[in-house]
Amino acid sequence: MTTKKQIALKYMDYLAKGDSEEIIKLFNENGIVDSPIYGIMKADEFYHQLTNDTNNSELELKGIFEENDSNKLALYFGYRWTLRNKEEVEFDVVDIIEFDSLNTIHKLKIIYDTTVARKLVNKLKK
Repeated sequence: MTTKKQIALKYMDYLAKGDSEEIIKLFNENGIVDSPIYGIMKADEFYHQLTNDTNNSELELKGIFEENDSNKLALYFGYRWTLRNKEEVEFDVVDIIEFDSLNTIHKLKIIYDTTVARKLVNKLKK
């Protein structure tokens, strides 16, 4: 069985590449994402929306934190996000990943300061 850490590293790789289809495969069929900008969505809906809004993503992994005997893992990384309109924002992110018993992602909670990012994403909707 693939470890939680291996899955988290695959997630980071796919996110950097903008490969939403591969990211979605890491989730179970009921997988959800809780995002400070997009809200709570099914994983496939969230990653398709993110891909639609994104021109490029650059990630810098700063740490992986695991609890022993837990179904959770946290990723800490820097994120440089270029939106489809070429505007760019950079921030630190913590993704808390909750796994099911098969080590597929059941829930991913994204935590970051949305002050600048929210304004830029809202401009995309106008």
